[in-house]
Amino acid sequence: MSVRRPTTAETATGIGVAVLVAVSAVTRIGPSGPEGTLGPLGAVLLVLLAALITARRIFPFGVLVAVNAVVAAWFVLDCPGRLITVAALFACYTVAAERGWRLGAAAWAVTAAVSTVVVHGTLGVAWFDDRAVNALSLELAAVALGSAVHYHRAYAKGAREEALRLRLRETEQRLEIARELHDVVGHTMVTISVQAGVATHVLERSPDQGAAALRTIKTISDEGLAEVQALLGMLRVDGTAADRGGLARLDTLLDVTRATGVQVELVVRGERRSLPPRVDLAAFRTVQEALTNARRHARPTSIRVCLLYGDDVLEIGVRNDGAGESAPSPAGGNGITGLRSRAEALGGTLQATRTGDTFEVTATLPTPAVDR
Repeated sequence: MSVRRPTTAETATGIGVAVLVAVSAVTRIGPSGPEGTLGPLGAVLLVLLAALITARRIFPFGVLVAVNAVVAAWFVLDCPGRLITVAALFACYTVAAERGWRLGAAAWAVTAAVSTVVVHGTLGVAWFDDRAVNALSLELAAVALGSAVHYHRAYAKGAREEALRLRLRETEQRLEIARELHDVVGHTMVTISVQAGVATHVLERSPDQGAAALRTIKTISDEGLAEVQALLGMLRVDGTAADRGGLARLDTLLDVTRATGVQVELVVRGERRSLPPRVDLAAFRTVQEALTNARRHARPTSIRVCLLYGDDVLEIGVRNDGAGESAPSPAGGNGITGLRSRAEALGGTLQATRTGDTFEVTATLPTPAVDR
């Protein structure tokens, strides 16, 4: 474990306090105290004092004890002046500012005991003389100020962390909404485009088939509008994209694709069960995006959707037979990239592979138990 090195400001403070005490001792300016001479031992105490004040934020309570020992030695050795007691105030403040009011109170008790005994024993005054009482009051004020600084710092740090959490959450929600809009709008518009093309070509020759295509457009448009409205609602209230269901709507999704003339086979293995909302939605969006990509790029004649329910995992496979030159790259566009990000956020994986004339999207999603 590395020990933090003192900053330049801390070093300057330590030297400054020692110089101030030395000047006061030499010039006899400041509160009266012992009347002796500074001497070599006094100089050693000043050097030690500078080192202690410099390290006060690294070892707050240990420095406080050592500073009190230096102050006591200063008085016992009859070094001139009483300004050295300022060092004890620095130490009291630092303990409270770095460790809080409880340890600050302990620091005050230690310093108060030392200062009371030292003033009484070395200056020959009565117990709790006005000089001792003044010292106790100043030490208590130093602890109170340090405690206020400590809890202000803690509050400010908590506020910064909370603001950071909110910004991260807002960013996650924006990304989630962007993914949802891509999935909803992309799926809706591709289906409308395909069905509109069908209606354009067959409306005169086969009115019934044209009417069916228009009904499909109406259905998918209504569903897309409802999902977009739900997404916009997320911008006004606190909610997540996982609140709108998932694989329960799979049959409707497959029927819409079948209505475009593509044969869709659904294979379900294992016991179909309720999934956590976010996993359920991710599974639905994976199938939806795979179907959308197939219709947009590959013009398939058949698509096979496979769901495998394991004990703690759901495996999804969507394979189409129309992967030609227009098929999406396995690296994926925004849709595949968004699906991969969604799967990885849940602790799963997603891959898109092309083999000959087939293109397949496979995903594995963890499925923790759902509380009932």
